[in-house]
Amino acid sequence: MASYKKDRVFESITPYGDRPMLFPIVGSVNYEYVSFDVLNRVRSGEVLGYTYDRDDNPTVRMVEKQIAPMEGGEDCMLCTSGCAALAMIYFTYLHAGEQLLIFNEIYGGNYKISLILERLGVEVIWLEIDHPEQVEENISEKTRMIACETPSNPLSKVVDIRYLREQADRVGAILSVDNTYATPYHQHPFELGADLVMHSATKAMGGHNDLMAGAIFCKTKQQYEDLWYTRQAIGTLLDPYSASFLERGLKTFDVRIPKMSQNAMAIAEFLEKHPRVEKVYYPGLESDPGYKIACGQMEKGFGGMLAFELEGEIEDTQKFIEKLKFIHHAISLGCTETLVGLPFSSTMTYWNEEDRLRFGVKAKTIRLSAGIEEKDELIADLEQALS
Repeated sequence: MASYKKDRVFESITPYGDRPMLFPIVGSVNYEYVSFDVLNRVRSGEVLGYTYDRDDNPTVRMVEKQIAPMEGGEDCMLCTSGCAALAMIYFTYLHAGEQLLIFNEIYGGNYKISLILERLGVEVIWLEIDHPEQVEENISEKTRMIACETPSNPLSKVVDIRYLREQADRVGAILSVDNTYATPYHQHPFELGADLVMHSATKAMGGHNDLMAGAIFCKTKQQYEDLWYTRQAIGTLLDPYSASFLERGLKTFDVRIPKMSQNAMAIAEFLEKHPRVEKVYYPGLESDPGYKIACGQMEKGFGGMLAFELEGEIEDTQKFIEKLKFIHHAISLGCTETLVGLPFSSTMTYWNEEDRLRFGVKAKTIRLSAGIEEKDELIADLEQALS
């Protein structure tokens, strides 16, 4: 299920039967109809067709169908960004008076969306990922959804998806899992009990710093239809050009992801032994608190993301980053180049300072996204910057 395997579903574009290796980019926003009968059949869903680009696009729809099997889903829905995917899930399934249980150790964009949910009457309860028993303590008949990210952004912490499934079943809640860090190469949340799986496809799925997209993998056709209604209403359909870039990036998915994971493990092991490093967060290390759970729900490695903290103050951390010559200081993750950044002052700026500290992210916490370079070059760069 992890692999992206392009099916031969493209139509011939000549009388001789030859098919394009890349599905054509359809940039039209509207479509001409030969009759009202055809238009009515398209609108009713009787036949496949298109009316307006806020509804669907042929290029986007083709890529959705191609990537749905990566997570073992019935279907997939592409939208404009990872945050759009989160918002679509919450706006589709949460209503006033209901409750969302969500872990504090999760992508910072969730916090901003949670403020909107609270204005709409949804109760949002933040739980500590280091204390998963808080799910059992807080779950109630009002709980409509449990949301988690594992491994998490930015501290690569792990939560037991099977345990969350057991708790969700107590009250019939939906379990939504952000699988961006793990990717479907390393983890299959549907098999572990998730109802919905989402990705920031901007990251490892695209992999080349050249597109922004979100992906929601649906276990059932009904979920796709529910989410389609939300996407059509708020206008978050992915554009066909980004969809085409995503298809291109996925062709190298099975080559890029294991290399990133191998590099991350080598870097984590190097950093763990270095005297200037205070702490390393990576579920592939036996010393990591999430190691045992990760071994039980991840496979073929532990992903390309890790975090670490150096001895000294924030100024020392900034000097270290500025001395890196081969590794890039940039926001985002999951791309072919190795990147570092400070989540406290970038991806987590949505949170107030008190919450950032309470959730364990320090001003000097460094997030590292391993790329596909040679690991010896990466370690040598880290060594020279540390020294």
